[in-house]
Amino acid sequence: MLGPSFACADFQKSRWTRRQLLQVGGLTTLGLSLPSWLRAAANTRKQARVEAVIFLHQWGGPSHLDTVDPKPNAPAEVRGEFRAVPTSAPGVMFTDQLPRLGKVANRLCVIRTMTHRMKNHNSAGYYSLTGHAPPTDDQRLRDSLDLFPAYGSVVDYFLPAKPGVPTFVAFPHVIADGSVTPGQHASFLGRKHDPFFVGQDPNRPDFRLPELTLPAGLTLERLEDRRQVLRLIDQQRQLLEYSATARGMDEYYQRAVALLTSPKVREAFDLSKEPASVRDRYGRTTYGQSCLLARRLVEVGVRFINVYFSANIGGQGNTGGWDTHGFNGNPMYPILKGYLLPITDQTLPTLIEDLESRGLLKTTLVVWAGEFGRTPRINNNAGRDHWPECYSVILAGGGVKGGFVYGVSDRYGAWPSANPVKPDDLAATMFAALGLDPHAEVYDPLNRPLTISTGRVIEEIFA
Repeated sequence: MLGPSFACADFQKSRWTRRQLLQVGGLTTLGLSLPSWLRAAANTRKQARVEAVIFLHQWGGPSHLDTVDPKPNAPAEVRGEFRAVPTSAPGVMFTDQLPRLGKVANRLCVIRTMTHRMKNHNSAGYYSLTGHAPPTDDQRLRDSLDLFPAYGSVVDYFLPAKPGVPTFVAFPHVIADGSVTPGQHASFLGRKHDPFFVGQDPNRPDFRLPELTLPAGLTLERLEDRRQVLRLIDQQRQLLEYSATARGMDEYYQRAVALLTSPKVREAFDLSKEPASVRDRYGRTTYGQSCLLARRLVEVGVRFINVYFSANIGGQGNTGGWDTHGFNGNPMYPILKGYLLPITDQTLPTLIEDLESRGLLKTTLVVWAGEFGRTPRINNNAGRDHWPECYSVILAGGGVKGGFVYGVSDRYGAWPSANPVKPDDLAATMFAALGLDPHAEVYDPLNRPLTISTGRVIEEIFA
């Protein structure tokens, strides 16, 4: 696990040696001096439109043609099995399998021209989670400190956490396709900016957070003693060359202790406090209860939340993600109709309505996005293949225009006809909504300045 669970597991060891401390501290790889941080932080905070972003990552790549960009006049092999029906937004059509989402379309902004060239899950997934194109479109793309940090880690770097509340929370999966997909943690920004990660299922009756419970026999006094030990070690002259990493470890430790003892965090993660009727509306699924948890985290001040639909790309039946090639005798449409779309149609509208009813939608930006779309033409296995050249993303709240479609795809949903949008632009838009300068700089381990986004803010989508 990422997050404070890392620290708590180590607290239970009987003793830490100097070598162990240096090894663990070395994992932070901060590479960020105080002058560099001050240069990066200067003038980065602008006027914020929102207080929080909920990023709903749809691992596997949803079909835009079978969700929010149907093509009713296309040939059958492009159109597919579902009908296009009107929504509450005049002139906007969704698939007939998303009736509840259609009813809240007047609150949604749909970008229909997302586009890039990464056709493999890991490379496209990294792009979608960071807003930076990987150096190569390779399914073997692995985590590296040369790759960019997750959105939430960048937000945590520039916007200090509120007392007792993490800035960046991710759950309930670590996504992977063969290997763990890069872009889910802080990379070269250092471990202290990793997400507070929750790897348990919020839909389980025994859902709880061991990260927030002190291990048996471990008192706050003992935690405080260990903090003093870390400070003493850092004061030793022979460790001066490692002082940055030692301090980074200590700061990470202090944040872990703050979360362990935070009543706000404990309360937010206690889903038993929610009425059964509310939990039922979200859906008694892992994804449904994860989205409910996201709403509760927004209420206590978490700024960036990653909710992963699935740990794996799926496509094999009523489990996993959106990778609907139609392989291994599993045609796409039964999976969409019986599993993927019903969950989406129950949970996403409920989240939007719930945020709105609590007065949180104006200050919360909800982003529903996968790593790419699916091919316009249905393949010989009754599925659709990877298609990053044109796909859709849904946004709600945060001052975006409701009932609005940005960008026009061509008649087959194959290419953008007008207003193409890259993941870089979506990243810039999210950062700007949170009040960050999307072209602010961070510094890599070699002290080279890197802009947090190379895209442009899509101002046209805001009211």
